[in-house]
Amino acid sequence: MHPDLMREVIRQRTIERQEEARKGSLARAARKALRQRGRTETPDTIVMPAIPDYVDGTFRAAETGETQVAAGRSDR
Repeated sequence: MHPDLMREVIRQRTIERQEEARKGSLARAARKALRQRGRTETPDTIVMPAIPDYVDGTFRAAETGETQVAAGRSDR
């Protein structure tokens, strides 16, 4: 194998291993925080950002059918 190609493969594998290690430490920290909290909250409650209903970033109102403009977006 060409040395430059080997170097690139090694670099990619190193990055992948570092990402896995970061994810593992993040998961350990989350489990530790959950244990310290005493499990007062259910782990099934996840707070996620709102996902736009439409491609242009607008949201459908719950019952009125009105739309809201996404934050940070200027009207045309």
